[in-house]
Amino acid sequence: MFKQQPILGIVVPCYNEEEVLELTVVELDAVLAGLEKEGLVSPESFILFVNDGSRDRTWPLIADLKERYRRVSGLNLAGNVGHQSALLGGLMTARRHADCLVSIDADLQDDVRVIRDMVLRYREGCDIVYGVRSSRQRDTWFKRTTAEGFYKVMEGLGLRIVNNHADYRLMSRRALDELSRFSEVNIFLRGMVPMLGYQTGIVYYERLERAAGESKYPLKKMISFALEGITSLSVKPIRMVTAAGFAVFAVSIVMAIYGIVSNLMGRAVSGWSSLIVSLWFIGGVQLLSIGLIGEYIGKIYREVKRRPLYIVERELPPAVRRRGEGAVREQDEAEQEGASAAPAPALY
Repeated sequence: MFKQQPILGIVVPCYNEEEVLELTVVELDAVLAGLEKEGLVSPESFILFVNDGSRDRTWPLIADLKERYRRVSGLNLAGNVGHQSALLGGLMTARRHADCLVSIDADLQDDVRVIRDMVLRYREGCDIVYGVRSSRQRDTWFKRTTAEGFYKVMEGLGLRIVNNHADYRLMSRRALDELSRFSEVNIFLRGMVPMLGYQTGIVYYERLERAAGESKYPLKKMISFALEGITSLSVKPIRMVTAAGFAVFAVSIVMAIYGIVSNLMGRAVSGWSSLIVSLWFIGGVQLLSIGLIGEYIGKIYREVKRRPLYIVERELPPAVRRRGEGAVREQDEAEQEGASAAPAPALY
Protein backbone atom coordinates (compact mmCIF):
# COMPACT_ATOMS: atom_id res chain seq x y z
CA MET A 1 0.00 0.00 0.00
CA PHE A 2 1.05 3.59 -0.64
CA LYS A 3 1.91 5.93 2.20
CA GLN A 4 0.97 8.85 -0.02
CA GLN A 5 -1.71 9.28 -2.63
CA PRO A 6 -0.17 8.81 -6.11
CA ILE A 7 -0.41 11.59 -8.67
CA LEU A 8 -2.39 10.19 -11.60
CA GLY A 9 -2.10 11.67 -15.08
CA ILE A 10 -4.49 10.86 -17.91
CA VAL A 11 -2.94 11.30 -21.37
CA VAL A 12 -5.36 11.85 -24.27
CA PRO A 13 -3.99 12.08 -27.84
CA CYS A 14 -6.26 14.22 -30.03
CA TYR A 15 -6.57 14.65 -33.78
CA ASN A 16 -9.52 16.73 -35.01
CA GLU A 17 -11.54 16.02 -31.86
CA GLU A 18 -13.32 19.35 -31.33
CA GLU A 19 -16.75 17.69 -31.48
CA VAL A 20 -16.10 15.33 -28.57
CA LEU A 21 -13.55 17.21 -26.45
CA GLU A 22 -16.06 18.95 -24.15
CA LEU A 23 -17.70 15.62 -23.30
CA THR A 24 -14.32 14.00 -22.76
CA VAL A 25 -13.24 16.65 -20.26
CA VAL A 26 -16.46 16.35 -18.27
CA GLU A 27 -16.16 12.55 -18.07
CA LEU A 28 -12.47 12.43 -17.16
CA ASP A 29 -12.67 15.34 -14.72
CA ALA A 30 -15.51 13.56 -12.93
CA VAL A 31 -13.43 10.38 -12.74
CA LEU A 32 -10.50 12.22 -11.14
CA ALA A 33 -12.82 14.05 -8.75
CA GLY A 34 -14.29 10.73 -7.64
CA LEU A 35 -10.87 9.13 -7.14
CA GLU A 36 -9.68 12.14 -5.15
CA LYS A 37 -12.78 11.98 -2.96
CA GLU A 38 -12.08 8.32 -2.21
CA GLY A 39 -8.47 9.13 -1.38
CA LEU A 40 -7.13 6.89 -4.14
CA VAL A 41 -5.19 9.61 -6.00
CA SER A 42 -3.64 12.96 -5.18
CA PRO A 43 -5.51 16.26 -5.71
CA GLU A 44 -2.57 17.15 -7.99
CA SER A 45 -3.74 14.58 -10.55
CA PHE A 46 -4.31 15.97 -14.03
CA ILE A 47 -5.44 15.39 -17.63
CA LEU A 48 -3.01 16.04 -20.50
CA PHE A 49 -4.51 16.58 -23.95
CA VAL A 50 -1.98 16.10 -26.77
CA ASN A 51 -2.88 17.92 -29.97
CA ASP A 52 -1.46 15.93 -32.88
CA GLY A 53 -1.46 18.65 -35.55
CA SER A 54 -5.25 18.92 -35.72
CA ARG A 55 -6.74 20.93 -38.58
CA ASP A 56 -9.83 21.99 -36.64
CA ARG A 57 -10.19 23.98 -33.37
CA THR A 58 -8.88 21.22 -31.13
CA TRP A 59 -5.90 23.18 -29.75
CA PRO A 60 -7.76 26.47 -29.09
CA LEU A 61 -10.41 24.40 -27.32
CA ILE A 62 -7.75 22.66 -25.20
CA ALA A 63 -6.33 26.07 -24.23
CA ASP A 64 -9.83 27.23 -23.30
CA LEU A 65 -10.48 24.09 -21.24
CA LYS A 66 -7.20 24.71 -19.44
CA GLU A 67 -8.62 28.00 -18.16
CA ARG A 68 -11.93 26.45 -17.08
CA TYR A 69 -10.74 23.19 -15.49
CA ARG A 70 -7.93 23.14 -12.94
CA ARG A 71 -6.98 19.55 -13.80
CA VAL A 72 -6.56 20.16 -17.54
CA SER A 73 -3.17 20.64 -19.21
CA GLY A 74 -2.16 20.61 -22.87
CA LEU A 75 0.64 19.73 -25.25
CA ASN A 76 0.64 21.10 -28.79
CA LEU A 77 2.83 19.26 -31.29
CA ALA A 78 4.29 21.22 -34.19
CA GLY A 79 2.73 18.89 -36.78
CA ASN A 80 0.81 15.69 -37.29
CA VAL A 81 3.09 12.79 -36.29
CA GLY A 82 0.54 9.98 -35.94
CA HIS A 83 -1.30 8.45 -33.01
CA GLN A 84 1.54 6.34 -31.61
CA SER A 85 4.19 9.08 -31.66
CA ALA A 86 1.74 11.64 -30.26
CA LEU A 87 0.78 9.26 -27.46
CA LEU A 88 4.42 8.54 -26.67
CA GLY A 89 5.15 12.29 -26.63
CA GLY A 90 2.34 12.82 -24.14
CA LEU A 91 3.56 9.98 -21.92
CA MET A 92 7.16 11.18 -21.93
CA THR A 93 6.06 14.73 -21.10
CA ALA A 94 3.52 13.80 -18.42
CA ARG A 95 5.76 11.32 -16.59
CA ARG A 96 7.72 14.25 -15.19
CA HIS A 97 4.66 15.30 -13.22
CA ALA A 98 3.00 12.01 -12.22
CA ASP A 99 3.49 8.72 -10.37
CA CYS A 100 1.38 6.80 -12.89
CA LEU A 101 -0.31 7.54 -16.20
CA VAL A 102 -3.40 6.27 -17.98
CA SER A 103 -3.56 6.58 -21.77
CA ILE A 104 -6.98 6.76 -23.39
CA ASP A 105 -8.43 7.98 -26.70
CA ALA A 106 -10.61 11.08 -26.81
CA ASP A 107 -13.66 9.39 -28.35
CA LEU A 108 -14.92 7.95 -25.01
CA GLN A 109 -15.30 4.47 -26.48
CA ASP A 110 -13.08 3.10 -23.72
CA ASP A 111 -15.10 2.96 -20.50
CA VAL A 112 -13.59 5.61 -18.20
CA ARG A 113 -15.12 3.94 -15.12
CA VAL A 114 -12.48 1.20 -15.16
CA ILE A 115 -9.75 3.79 -14.50
CA ARG A 116 -10.64 3.24 -10.85
CA ASP A 117 -9.95 -0.49 -11.22
CA MET A 118 -6.63 0.32 -12.89
CA VAL A 119 -5.62 2.55 -9.99
CA LEU A 120 -6.55 -0.17 -7.50
CA ARG A 121 -4.39 -2.70 -9.35
CA TYR A 122 -1.57 -0.15 -9.42
CA ARG A 123 -1.84 0.35 -5.67
CA GLU A 124 -1.65 -3.44 -5.29
CA GLY A 125 1.75 -3.40 -6.98
CA CYS A 126 1.14 -3.63 -10.74
CA ASP A 127 3.37 -1.40 -12.85
CA ILE A 128 1.28 -1.96 -15.99
CA VAL A 129 -2.50 -2.48 -16.11
CA TYR A 130 -4.10 -3.29 -19.46
CA GLY A 131 -7.64 -2.34 -20.37
CA VAL A 132 -8.98 -5.30 -22.36
CA ARG A 133 -12.27 -5.50 -24.22
CA SER A 134 -14.55 -8.19 -22.82
CA SER A 135 -16.25 -8.74 -26.21
CA ARG A 136 -16.52 -7.40 -29.76
CA GLN A 137 -20.27 -7.74 -30.18
CA ARG A 138 -20.63 -4.04 -31.05
CA ASP A 139 -18.22 -4.34 -33.98
CA THR A 140 -19.28 -5.18 -37.51
CA TRP A 141 -18.53 -8.70 -38.75
CA PHE A 142 -15.73 -7.38 -40.97
CA LYS A 143 -14.02 -5.38 -38.22
CA ARG A 144 -14.40 -8.19 -35.68
CA THR A 145 -12.96 -10.76 -38.08
CA THR A 146 -10.02 -8.62 -39.18
CA ALA A 147 -9.20 -7.60 -35.59
CA GLU A 148 -9.22 -11.19 -34.37
CA GLY A 149 -7.12 -12.19 -37.37
CA PHE A 150 -4.62 -9.42 -36.59
CA TYR A 151 -4.06 -10.63 -33.02
CA LYS A 152 -3.72 -14.24 -34.20
CA VAL A 153 -1.14 -13.23 -36.80
CA MET A 154 0.82 -11.25 -34.21
CA GLU A 155 0.79 -14.20 -31.82
CA GLY A 156 1.76 -16.54 -34.64
CA LEU A 157 4.78 -14.36 -35.34
CA GLY A 158 5.91 -14.84 -31.76
CA LEU A 159 5.11 -11.32 -30.52
CA ARG A 160 4.05 -10.67 -26.94
CA ILE A 161 0.78 -8.82 -27.34
CA VAL A 162 -2.34 -8.66 -25.19
CA ASN A 163 -5.38 -9.87 -27.09
CA ASN A 164 -8.17 -7.30 -27.57
CA HIS A 165 -6.06 -4.57 -25.97
CA ALA A 166 -5.51 -1.27 -27.79
CA ASP A 167 -3.80 1.67 -26.04
CA TYR A 168 -6.01 1.92 -22.95
CA ARG A 169 -3.61 1.16 -20.13
CA LEU A 170 -2.04 2.40 -16.90
CA MET A 171 1.73 2.57 -16.51
CA SER A 172 3.80 3.44 -13.46
CA ARG A 173 6.52 6.04 -13.67
CA ARG A 174 9.11 3.28 -13.29
CA ALA A 175 7.70 1.50 -16.35
CA LEU A 176 7.60 4.77 -18.29
CA ASP A 177 11.22 5.50 -17.41
CA GLU A 178 12.19 2.14 -18.90
CA LEU A 179 10.01 2.76 -21.96
CA SER A 180 11.90 6.01 -22.55
CA ARG A 181 15.04 3.92 -23.12
CA PHE A 182 13.51 2.41 -26.25
CA SER A 183 15.12 4.45 -28.99
CA GLU A 184 13.46 3.12 -32.14
CA VAL A 185 11.66 5.43 -34.51
CA ASN A 186 9.09 2.86 -35.68
CA ILE A 187 6.65 2.90 -32.75
CA PHE A 188 4.13 0.19 -31.91
CA LEU A 189 3.30 0.60 -28.23
CA ARG A 190 1.01 -2.44 -28.03
CA GLY A 191 4.02 -4.62 -28.72
CA MET A 192 6.65 -2.54 -26.92
CA VAL A 193 4.96 -2.24 -23.51
CA PRO A 194 4.76 -6.03 -22.90
CA MET A 195 8.55 -6.17 -23.45
CA LEU A 196 9.11 -4.22 -20.22
CA GLY A 197 8.41 -7.31 -18.15
CA TYR A 198 7.09 -5.62 -15.01
CA GLN A 199 4.21 -6.99 -12.97
CA THR A 200 1.02 -6.52 -14.96
CA GLY A 201 -2.71 -6.69 -14.41
CA ILE A 202 -5.80 -6.74 -16.62
CA VAL A 203 -9.17 -5.05 -16.24
CA TYR A 204 -12.04 -5.90 -18.58
CA TYR A 205 -14.61 -3.49 -19.97
CA GLU A 206 -17.31 -3.23 -22.60
CA ARG A 207 -16.36 -0.88 -25.43
CA LEU A 208 -18.92 1.86 -26.01
CA GLU A 209 -20.14 3.72 -29.07
CA ARG A 210 -18.20 6.81 -30.11
CA ALA A 211 -19.64 9.85 -28.25
CA ALA A 212 -19.33 12.23 -31.22
CA GLY A 213 -17.35 12.83 -34.38
CA GLU A 214 -15.97 10.26 -36.80
CA SER A 215 -13.44 7.47 -36.43
CA LYS A 216 -9.86 8.49 -37.22
CA TYR A 217 -8.99 4.91 -38.21
CA PRO A 218 -10.53 4.03 -41.60
CA LEU A 219 -9.66 0.71 -43.25
CA LYS A 220 -6.56 2.10 -44.98
CA LYS A 221 -5.07 3.33 -41.70
CA MET A 222 -5.96 0.09 -39.92
CA ILE A 223 -4.09 -1.94 -42.55
CA SER A 224 -1.11 0.41 -42.36
CA PHE A 225 -1.13 0.22 -38.56
CA ALA A 226 -1.22 -3.60 -38.63
CA LEU A 227 1.67 -3.72 -41.11
CA GLU A 228 3.63 -1.28 -38.95
CA GLY A 229 3.16 -3.47 -35.89
CA ILE A 230 4.14 -6.68 -37.64
CA THR A 231 7.27 -5.33 -39.34
CA SER A 232 8.41 -3.18 -36.39
CA LEU A 233 8.71 -6.01 -33.91
CA SER A 234 9.41 -9.21 -35.85
CA VAL A 235 11.71 -10.46 -38.62
CA LYS A 236 9.68 -13.62 -38.97
CA PRO A 237 7.95 -12.42 -42.18
CA ILE A 238 11.35 -12.27 -43.89
CA ARG A 239 12.08 -15.80 -42.70
CA MET A 240 8.72 -16.85 -44.09
CA VAL A 241 9.73 -15.38 -47.45
CA THR A 242 12.95 -17.40 -47.29
CA ALA A 243 10.95 -20.54 -46.51
CA ALA A 244 8.59 -19.78 -49.41
CA GLY A 245 11.63 -19.40 -51.69
CA PHE A 246 12.91 -22.84 -50.69
CA ALA A 247 9.42 -24.30 -51.22
CA VAL A 248 9.13 -22.81 -54.72
CA PHE A 249 12.64 -24.03 -55.51
CA ALA A 250 11.72 -27.54 -54.35
CA VAL A 251 8.57 -27.52 -56.50
CA SER A 252 10.59 -26.37 -59.50
CA ILE A 253 13.04 -29.28 -59.02
CA VAL A 254 10.13 -31.73 -58.86
CA MET A 255 8.59 -30.23 -62.00
CA ALA A 256 11.94 -30.36 -63.80
CA ILE A 257 12.33 -34.05 -62.99
CA TYR A 258 8.75 -34.66 -64.12
CA GLY A 259 9.42 -32.86 -67.41
CA ILE A 260 12.60 -34.87 -68.09
CA VAL A 261 10.91 -38.18 -67.32
CA SER A 262 7.88 -37.28 -69.47
CA ASN A 263 10.17 -36.36 -72.36
CA LEU A 264 12.13 -39.61 -72.11
CA MET A 265 8.89 -41.62 -72.09
CA GLY A 266 7.57 -39.75 -75.10
CA ARG A 267 4.63 -38.22 -73.25
CA ALA A 268 5.73 -34.62 -73.39
CA VAL A 269 2.82 -32.32 -74.19
CA SER A 270 3.26 -28.61 -74.60
CA GLY A 271 1.24 -26.89 -71.90
CA TRP A 272 0.69 -23.23 -72.46
CA SER A 273 -1.66 -22.83 -69.47
CA SER A 274 0.68 -24.48 -66.97
CA LEU A 275 3.56 -22.35 -68.23
CA ILE A 276 1.65 -19.09 -67.87
CA VAL A 277 0.35 -20.03 -64.42
CA SER A 278 3.88 -20.89 -63.29
CA LEU A 279 5.25 -17.60 -64.56
CA TRP A 280 2.54 -15.59 -62.85
CA PHE A 281 3.02 -17.54 -59.60
CA ILE A 282 6.77 -17.12 -59.48
CA GLY A 283 6.51 -13.45 -60.50
CA GLY A 284 3.95 -12.80 -57.78
CA VAL A 285 6.13 -14.46 -55.14
CA GLN A 286 9.11 -12.40 -56.25
CA LEU A 287 7.25 -9.10 -56.16
CA LEU A 288 5.76 -9.90 -52.75
CA SER A 289 9.19 -10.81 -51.43
CA ILE A 290 10.80 -7.65 -52.80
CA GLY A 291 8.01 -5.53 -51.35
CA LEU A 292 8.36 -7.09 -47.90
CA ILE A 293 12.11 -6.70 -47.89
CA GLY A 294 11.65 -3.11 -49.05
CA GLU A 295 9.38 -2.48 -46.06
CA TYR A 296 12.16 -3.53 -43.71
CA ILE A 297 14.76 -1.51 -45.61
CA GLY A 298 12.48 1.52 -45.32
CA LYS A 299 12.35 1.07 -41.55
CA ILE A 300 16.13 0.81 -41.40
CA TYR A 301 16.30 4.04 -43.41
CA ARG A 302 14.08 5.82 -40.87
CA GLU A 303 16.00 4.41 -37.91
CA VAL A 304 19.39 5.47 -39.29
CA LYS A 305 18.26 9.08 -39.74
CA ARG A 306 17.35 9.31 -35.99
CA ARG A 307 14.87 12.12 -36.57
CA PRO A 308 12.80 13.21 -33.54
CA LEU A 309 9.46 11.46 -33.17
CA TYR A 310 7.76 14.74 -32.38
CA ILE A 311 8.48 18.42 -31.79
CA VAL A 312 6.67 20.31 -29.03
CA GLU A 313 5.40 23.70 -30.10
CA ARG A 314 3.78 24.67 -26.80
CA GLU A 315 3.06 23.13 -23.42
CA LEU A 316 0.40 24.11 -20.92
CA PRO A 317 1.76 22.32 -17.83
CA PRO A 318 -0.27 20.92 -14.92
CA ALA A 319 -0.30 22.60 -11.54
CA VAL A 320 2.54 20.45 -10.17
CA ARG A 321 5.96 19.79 -11.60
CA ARG A 322 8.34 17.05 -10.56
CA ARG A 323 12.03 17.71 -10.18
CA GLY A 324 14.14 14.74 -9.17
CA GLU A 325 12.29 12.80 -6.46
CA GLY A 326 10.32 15.75 -5.12
CA ALA A 327 7.34 17.74 -6.27
CA VAL A 328 7.20 21.54 -6.43
CA ARG A 329 3.81 23.24 -6.54
CA GLU A 330 3.60 26.33 -8.71
CA GLN A 331 1.89 28.85 -6.46
CA ASP A 332 2.37 31.89 -8.60
CA GLU A 333 -0.31 31.95 -11.33
CA ALA A 334 1.55 34.59 -13.31
CA GLU A 335 4.67 32.46 -13.35
CA GLN A 336 2.63 29.51 -14.57
CA GLU A 337 1.15 31.56 -17.43
CA GLY A 338 4.62 32.75 -18.38
CA ALA A 339 5.90 29.19 -18.48
CA SER A 340 2.89 28.18 -20.57
CA ALA A 341 3.52 30.85 -23.18
CA ALA A 342 7.13 29.85 -23.79
CA PRO A 343 7.61 27.27 -26.56
CA ALA A 344 9.01 24.01 -25.21
CA PRO A 345 12.36 23.33 -26.90
CA ALA A 346 12.45 19.63 -26.02
CA LEU A 347 12.77 17.15 -28.88
CA TYR A 348 12.41 13.42 -28.54
